[in-house]
Amino acid sequence: MKKVLTYAVLPIVIIALAYFIYSSIMEPVRFNREKAQREAVAIQQLKDIRTLEVAYKSVYAKFTADPDSLKEFYNNGEMEVVMQIGSLDDSVAVANTENIRKANRKITNEQLFELYKKGEKRLVFSIKSKVPVKESILQDRPDFDINRIGIIPFSDGVKVQMDEITKQVSGVDVPLFEAKMPYDDLLKGMDRQLIVNLKAERSDTGRYPGLMVGSIDNPNNNAGNWE
Repeated sequence: MKKVLTYAVLPIVIIALAYFIYSSIMEPVRFNREKAQREAVAIQQLKDIRTLEVAYKSVYAKFTADPDSLKEFYNNGEMEVVMQIGSLDDSVAVANTENIRKANRKITNEQLFELYKKGEKRLVFSIKSKVPVKESILQDRPDFDINRIGIIPFSDGVKVQMDEITKQVSGVDVPLFEAKMPYDDLLKGMDRQLIVNLKAERSDTGRYPGLMVGSIDNPNNNAGNWE
């Protein structure tokens, strides 16, 4: 009877043990795979925040820690851009522009632009113009959604941690910003112990336990910690 039980139970025990070993090996693999997928989404969002922040600063000379301000800026704001009309390599257009300026020494680039709009295409000049923000930046992001800009992906609505200051660097006032997505929120729902291990490893090496762009403590030219 003992032999029969041994032959019947032993294979089950072996299979269960093999499955347990396989699962223990594969769990970190699955964790890292999903972590990489989530990080890719988060990194793109942090890059978008950086693009918006830099554009915002070009208008207001400072950054913002308020996602709603970035949304308002994107949806309704305007940016000043330099528009180049004609090419300096076009000798005919250059000569024609010089002749027009000689005939009217006080003519402005704005007046040249009016001539250009009326049909005078043989002109070379640049002019500053205001255009809607949403027509100026993030045009290469067809899946960009401004309404998601302040929310950490996969977190069930947790807000991105944002901050900004103006700090003296070598005697000069320098606006700084940062945007953070802690792993606790970005990896929500994944293996808790592996998240704890990941955070501990990052802390032990002096790195932020999550993804972030910019820094209000150490100026880094708005770099991301994945770069």
